[in-house]
Parts: sequence; structure tokens; C-alpha cells
Amino acid sequence: MNTRKIILDCDPGHDDAIAILLAGNNPKLDLLGITVVAGNQTLEKTGINTLNICQYLDIDVPICLGSANPIIKNIEICDVIHGETGLDGFDFEPLRRDFDKRNAIEFIVQTVKESKEKITIVTTGPMTNLALAIKYDPMILQNIEEVVLMGGSYANGNVSPAAEFNIFSDPEAAYIVFNSDVKVTMIGLDVTRKVLVLPEIISRMEKINSKASVLFTKLMKVFNENQNKVFGLAGGPLHDPVTIAYLLDPSILELKPVHCDIDISHGSSYGRTNCDIFDYMHLEKNTYLAMDISTSKFWDIVEEGLKR
Repeated sequence: MNTRKIILDCDPGHDDAIAILLAGNNPKLDLLGITVVAGNQTLEKTGINTLNICQYLDIDVPICLGSANPIIKNIEICDVIHGETGLDGFDFEPLRRDFDKRNAIEFIVQTVKESKEKITIVTTGPMTNLALAIKYDPMILQNIEEVVLMGGSYANGNVSPAAEFNIFSDPEAAYIVFNSDVKVTMIGLDVTRKVLVLPEIISRMEKINSKASVLFTKLMKVFNENQNKVFGLAGGPLHDPVTIAYLLDPSILELKPVHCDIDISHGSSYGRTNCDIFDYMHLEKNTYLAMDISTSKFWDIVEEGLKR
């Protein structure tokens, strides 16, 4: 079986935790390492969360700390959804794992350049680490197969009418990546809002009764409580794991090639992903945009991952 080599860049975060779970235990993927960025919480907390998740799930890959701040703007965190720790809802054992000595930018550059096969970069947080790696050594673009990101929206945002959190947290980083001539697959709120962790989903996964399903169930119950408080949702949208599910089964998404500009104007639409889905401007298509998702296939992939 041909495995797809990936680096996962994340900011755990409840939904990032499930993305790590899916990426770390599937024979279709070769998870080369995890790089961490500030986003859902500060870098100190997202880093500790990554170590805890990988230790609990026995995922033995390098974990590298990256950027503690965006390239230009002030840091944004999402503690109203992910809590004080960034991963409220689960009590992990004392940590024995530690970070790789390399920082995230160094790890991305070194790993991509030394790989004999092209590597897919998955980002489920602000794109700061990847953008800085590209600026540091643009030659890595030649050996990147695809960048798959959870971020943006062609409709409405979730931190402003225009902007989604991951892009809004570092629009300049997203601008660098989207304009780098690398293949970009954007999985935005337009589809991730359709995969809601409704009570029946939690009940379904709870029945698996595995180590992974216990983690999923406890995290999702707190995630849902916070989503309900903030957005009034009965079940929170499980954004980030859609990236990994897509790599495992590309048929879950309907994609459309579009031109996408990142608004870095610092105006009211700062951080918006302006997707020309009707091709008004007749510009080069720089993004494969997720337009729809098979929710049934998605939850089957999550269930299989929890069982494994």
C-alpha cells in the first residue's frame, strides 16, 4: 500500500486532537511529524496538549514547537470554545514525552527537502509556521505535493462576518501560502459546519469503548457545551479532522478550482478568503475549494479511526 507522507501543523484544540488521532493511526498515512503553532490557545498550552495527545494515543513522531505569535498582528486565542487549557475535558497522565529539539520551521524545511517523495502539509491552525518555512527556504515548494488546510470560508466567517478563525489569526501567513504557487486545498466553514457532533454522534462513538473513543467522547462533551454557550449549537462542528478524512478518502469532498485572495487590508473584511466561485475576475485558479461533504462517509472514517 502506498502511504501518503504528511506533516501536520496544528494548534490543539479539541478538533485538532481528533485530527491527530486520525492521522496517527492509519496505514494510508505516514505521519512524519507534528508542528505546533499558537492559535486555539497560547503556544505553551497547544504544545503541551500535543504532547499529551500523542502520549495517550502512543503516536511516536517528532513534535516541534513553532510560532508563538502571528507574523504581523497580535495573537488571537479561542478560549471560549477550547477552555483555559485549550483542551478542557480530559485528564491526562503526567507527561513523559518531550519536544523535538528542532523548531517547527527548521523541521518543515529539513523534512521536506530531505524527503525522496513529495510531502503533503496539513494545517489546522494559523498558517504561520508554514509561511515562515516558505519564506526561509522557498525551495521546499518543489517538494510539497499539496497544502490541505482547515480555514476560511466562501460565505460567512466565525469570528467576524467575513473571517474564519484560523485565517483571521494570521492573514499575512495565509496570504504567503495561497500566493506561493503550491497546490492548495481549502476546507472551510462551508463544509465543516455540516459535520456537527450531535448527541447521537457522541452516543455512537461512545459505544466503541476504546481508549481513543473515551478521549473523543470526553473532549466532545465539553466542546459541545462551549459551542452551545457561544453559538447556540446542539453539536459543535468538528472542523479540523475533515482535512485528514479527505486524505484518507478524497471522495468525501466536492472540490471546485477557484481563485482565492486573502484580505490583508486590515479593514472590516481583514482575514476574509475571497473565493471567486463564479470566476468573475478570470484569474488563475490557485485553490481547490471544498464546496460540499458526505457527512456519512466522514463519520464512518472517524468511527473506523476510533476503533483502530
